[in-house]
Formats: sequence, C-alpha cells, structure tokens
Amino acid sequence: MAHRVLDLMKRLNRWVAMVIGVLLLACVCFILTEIIVRQLGSSLGGTDEISGYVMAIATSWGMGFALLELSHVRIDILRLQAKALGRCLFDLMAMAVMATTVTVVAYRCWPVLERSLMNGSRANTPLETPLALVQLPWFAGWAWFAIVSLVTLWAALVMVLRGDYAGSEAAIGTLAEGEASQ
Repeated sequence: MAHRVLDLMKRLNRWVAMVIGVLLLACVCFILTEIIVRQLGSSLGGTDEISGYVMAIATSWGMGFALLELSHVRIDILRLQAKALGRCLFDLMAMAVMATTVTVVAYRCWPVLERSLMNGSRANTPLETPLALVQLPWFAGWAWFAIVSLVTLWAALVMVLRGDYAGSEAAIGTLAEGEASQ
C-alpha cells in the first residue's frame, strides 16, 4: 500500500510540475514580450513584480515534486558508511525533520494569507496587485509540500517497519552522484 500511495503522489506531482512548467513558460514569454516592447520604446510594466510572484508560487509547488524525485540536497557522509537499516534510520530522521519544518512553514503561511484576505491588502507597487491573489497559490503550494512530506514519511516508515529497506531508500534516500531518478 505504501508503494501505491507514493506512486500516486509521484503522478500527482508530475501534473503539478507540468502546470508549474507552463506557468514559468508563460512568465518567460511575458518577459520576452517586455524586452521586445522596450526595444520599440515602450513598456508593459510589472514584469519584475509578476516574475517574482511566479517564482514564489513555482518554488512552493515545486518542492513536493523535488522531494519525491530525491532532488533535495543532503549531506550524507555518515549515511553512506551505514548498513541498510542505518541508512533507513538516517533517511527517516531527515524526512521527519523535513516534514516537521515544512508543516510549520505551511502553518505559519496561513496567517499571512488570512491577514491579506481580511484587509484586502494590495502590493505597494504600480500594479497594486491584490496580495491574496498571489498568496493563495503560494500557501497552497506550501500546504501541498507539507502533505507530500508527511505522506512520504508515513510510507517510508511503513516500509522500514516491514523490513523493506530498499523500498524506503528508493522513496526517501539519496541519489548517488550522477544518478538520475526514474
């Protein structure tokens, strides 16, 4: 069951990555249009502000994808010296710290969004962007990352308790240098 849950999370995160990729591509097109328009002596304005919003949203949503693709950086000098169970315990500790940290971050993001919603806050820029418009997908990305982290931790723990050390390592271990995730 743990493997099926992780496979589902990976499939969902691939869709998230595709949507984020389209968002980033649209942002690139917007910036390129701005560059062309500037060459013609005009400006669309707001490209720096909008690209900053896009980066914040893409980052929060992309972290869950990166987690399941084992793309987060870890220093594993001690982990590499351990046997299979020891590596799994190091991995579980790292995943527990990650899940806890991300859950706290997601929890602390909500008051930021809530305050913007209650106050109708707008950016202090010429665009006067409603902040909730940007903060809602940003918060949702952090919440998704927290969910992915907690579910991944649960699945890896189940695998370790069942003695499936290879499965746990595949789910939350590290990639060797030059190794690519499947």
